[in-house]
Amino acid sequence: MNGTVHVIGAGMAGLAAAVDLSRRGSRVALHEASGQAGGRCRSFYDPTLGRLIDNGNHLILSGNDAISAYLSTIGASDALIGPNRAQFPFIDLVDDLRWLLRPGGRLPLWLLDSRRRVPGSNPTDYLQVLKLARAGPGDTVSSLVGRDGVLYHRLWEPLTVAVLNATPDEAAATLLWQVLKETFGRGEAAFRPRLARAGLGPSIVEPAVTWLQERGVQATFHQRLRAVGAVKGTAATLSFTDGDVAIGCEDAVVLAVPPSVAVSLLPGLIVPTEFRAIVNGHFRLPEVPKADMPFLIGIVGGTAQWVFVRGDVASVTVSAADVLTEESSESIAATLWPEVLRALGFPPAPLPAYRIVKEKRATFAQTPEQIRLRPGTRTSLNNVVLAGDWIDTGLPATIEGAVRSGQVAADTVFAGK
Repeated sequence: MNGTVHVIGAGMAGLAAAVDLSRRGSRVALHEASGQAGGRCRSFYDPTLGRLIDNGNHLILSGNDAISAYLSTIGASDALIGPNRAQFPFIDLVDDLRWLLRPGGRLPLWLLDSRRRVPGSNPTDYLQVLKLARAGPGDTVSSLVGRDGVLYHRLWEPLTVAVLNATPDEAAATLLWQVLKETFGRGEAAFRPRLARAGLGPSIVEPAVTWLQERGVQATFHQRLRAVGAVKGTAATLSFTDGDVAIGCEDAVVLAVPPSVAVSLLPGLIVPTEFRAIVNGHFRLPEVPKADMPFLIGIVGGTAQWVFVRGDVASVTVSAADVLTEESSESIAATLWPEVLRALGFPPAPLPAYRIVKEKRATFAQTPEQIRLRPGTRTSLNNVVLAGDWIDTGLPATIEGAVRSGQVAADTVFAGK
């Protein structure tokens, strides 16, 4: 296209849109309200820990095609690390039981091996996934798989909370099925866990900013969009904190902003209205774990749900954490630290240096009611499109969903010109 595409927001959705547009030769202007790119996927130096940490833990799977394409474009295909097989270590704190879930190929022959299944489960228990495949728009996960049995407590519940940031009683089953279909359903090679090698900022965000700069795209920070002026169904003016920008007849706009911002800019837009929290705890370990320590351990029967290990920092994720956010950081740390030690197999130790990060609006509430409010990419203005993990990507509010939304926004801009 001959005009300029103004991308509003430099989170993962905005970066993905800017990268895809620039790759195709478009002139891109990137505007960000805060002082850095990445949005909720950011890294920062914490002086208490003396380490660079991520604001939150984000697990990526090898079958996440959108993020893979994004990383390939910006020359960061080596940004993700993980095992060469699909394997997920777990510990049940109630029974003090450990196991290694090792799913196999498309043919579920691996279920015949008890060493690869959830302990206490039978091969036929996994037929519950067929119920998820037939999920309707009003179905929750627990309404289909039930709330009893070993497989619920050791697989469906932790998987649902991790993927959808919601309990199985409220989580939309259609979203969980979509993730299973795109990863597990494609075989073992698509279900391998991946983690940003050096953190989200250095591995995923900063390479994109550099790649864009090398192509003449300079992100403008501290540039909050206040209003979109429209004439006859077309955006004509973008009003920022430091002045207005005219939108020409060949220009387009990608709004990659949170839903509350989008609806303030486009009155009448229908967006999700409920949100769920995630709490992350980062702890300095008394020693660097051995080289064979897995970078990811799932926890059942505790407050913590996942422990991520990078160097001498263990980072804990608690999803669907609305109630937990009301507690003090000191109380949260005191609860999580013993669980970290048990998960890592470390002896009891005093509470070390830590940082608790509360994201009270980490994702929109991924319930059947709220996903009906997800808008599509196009808007009522013919030269404005949406991007963000909260729009109707068919995926949950994840990095993969955000990146895919940005790529679809780029496709839509080109389709409209």
